[in-house]
Amino acid sequence: MDSKPKFLTAGVRSMFLSTLAFFAANVCVKQVAHIPAMETVFFRCILATFFCIVILKREKASVIGQNHMMLFLRGLFGTTALFCFFLTIQHMPLASAQTIQYVSPIFTATIAIFVLKESVLPLQWLFYAIAFGGVLLIERFDARISPFYLALGLISAFCSGMAYNLVRSLRGKEHPLTVVLHFQLVGAVLGFISLFFQWEMPHGWDWLYLFLIGVFSQIGQMFLTNALQRERIAGVAIINYTGLIYAITIGWFVFGESQGMEALFGMALVVVGVLLSVSYSRRQDRRLEEIEATAA
Repeated sequence: MDSKPKFLTAGVRSMFLSTLAFFAANVCVKQVAHIPAMETVFFRCILATFFCIVILKREKASVIGQNHMMLFLRGLFGTTALFCFFLTIQHMPLASAQTIQYVSPIFTATIAIFVLKESVLPLQWLFYAIAFGGVLLIERFDARISPFYLALGLISAFCSGMAYNLVRSLRGKEHPLTVVLHFQLVGAVLGFISLFFQWEMPHGWDWLYLFLIGVFSQIGQMFLTNALQRERIAGVAIINYTGLIYAITIGWFVFGESQGMEALFGMALVVVGVLLSVSYSRRQDRRLEEIEATAA
């Protein structure tokens, strides 16, 4: 038997696919920047709620779940993170908003020390520093980024870290889609309430973009939940940084956000940090958890 640890484990693959799907949703959010952020949250979550319920019913899995407070908190932190992130996407360049959001793996791993009692290997902090150093190179001083929206971005990253830990803590206790559903339900309810205070009627292509936000986000949530319930958080959370490559590329060619050599070097550091962190984590943690797939 080959006991050599693999880099592309099921959890790692799921995290990569999750990152790609979420980025596609973010591009669509950028396309409807004229629509209030919470209204976009509502459309995203109401579509995802429908998808979740249909699949859960088909698989005869629980819709309401059993750990109601944990599910609610996961939804609350997730919705807060989503709202703040959408605001940053709407009010700053895509790559900049994505860059600030990529502080979340550091919050995730740090919070996991206290919430899940998961340790972060000492050398792995160095790899986080390498990846974050790449983020700093890409994130340059930009007059378009106000302290207010920078703060919102950091709040989003922190709430994402809390949400990821709650997902992990629900492993084996709830169906993965039940966890996803409660996030969407909280977002849909809070988003619906916001419509009474701020509403902008979508027109033309807006409807397609809003629909795609829901579709891509649902795909991303499914892969994200699968990844976090299969792997240690420190081993997969940093893979979120690879979405920065998508942000710089699409921002450059679609939104005209050109990048210099500093950004290209920063991209290289991010990739190196990701590869080193994941491969090192796999070598140090040979007792991979074998979790039976709960979703077909």
